[in-house]
Amino acid sequence: MSPDLDPSTVVVHAGRPARVPDAPLGESPVFSSTYIAGGDRGYGRFDNDAWAALETTLGQLEGGRGLTFASGMAAAAAVMDLVPVGGRVVAPAHAYSGVLALLDQQAATGRLKVDRVDIADSEAVAAAVAGADMLWIESPTNPAMEVADLPAICAAGRAAGATTVVDNTFATPLLQQPLSLGADIVMHSATKFIAGHSDVLLGAVITADDSLWTALELRRRSLGAIPGPMEAWLALRGLRTLALRLDRAQSNAAFLAAKLLEHPRISRVRYPGLPGDPGHARAAAQMSGFGAILSIELGGDAERAQRTCENTALWVHATSLGGVESMLERRRRWAIEVPTIPDDLIRLSVGIEHPDDLWNDLAEALEA
Repeated sequence: MSPDLDPSTVVVHAGRPARVPDAPLGESPVFSSTYIAGGDRGYGRFDNDAWAALETTLGQLEGGRGLTFASGMAAAAAVMDLVPVGGRVVAPAHAYSGVLALLDQQAATGRLKVDRVDIADSEAVAAAVAGADMLWIESPTNPAMEVADLPAICAAGRAAGATTVVDNTFATPLLQQPLSLGADIVMHSATKFIAGHSDVLLGAVITADDSLWTALELRRRSLGAIPGPMEAWLALRGLRTLALRLDRAQSNAAFLAAKLLEHPRISRVRYPGLPGDPGHARAAAQMSGFGAILSIELGGDAERAQRTCENTALWVHATSLGGVESMLERRRRWAIEVPTIPDDLIRLSVGIEHPDDLWNDLAEALEA
């Protein structure tokens, strides 16, 4: 496939079967655990047509080789397993709570050491990563929406000899390609925007380093954190419409962010698409769009924030994100969310509904 194609075209055409007479237009899931001996496949835990098609597509979008996993956390755990016993990981102060909890669990057992840092403070990151084995980055962060200077801190990680990992779930491969900005590994919870329909659990990693790819594939094979063929096929089918879904969701998010900025109940809107947002300039420089996730704060009123989430009619009160439907939740309702996330912060995952309907529903809930 031509390297000059726009990502919105690649997402539709990559990973297709060869165009020969009577060939199917897309790969189909193969439901078999066992294969006849004599070929390269060997066993159902090693490879699958649906995985391969999805991995090829993600690899072309991110500029590397892809691997899919049973979930985003399975992908994260495989990547963390690259750290030697007793090694040190530099991680964001704010990031997906499941990832931070896993790091804390591994630190508690002595498996590794963890240092938390403000990922938007490039000098602090550069200082912390000296002597580290891995630099874990989210940008934008979940749910604080901080934006890291990826070229600068990836360069610092590389100079320190650390494996640099970027969780690209929020931005997706269409808005940001961290490998081109200096990262060693890109990770996705493909459950979210990639699959896009709130019906799949799936994770993915992409790397341009063949030795890292081989090490991660061995961990997937050995630990058994493989996706099902149906899940991979559903994720690939969802991925084909990512450009359309993301375009509408981003447009909706920008509309809502501007409206929320003027709402008297809202004390802060966190969205890098707003010119006054601390991460706006960085996001504009390294992303081709600002994404479909934003967070709001309600002046310290956690009770009102919770009631807002519980009183919407269209917005779904749920913990996931990246689906076609709009979702919201107060993140501190979860015990594992870091205490520096405000009690009244609501994360909004904006979907593809009509923006006026989304606004009217949200505005009504804010007053309920």
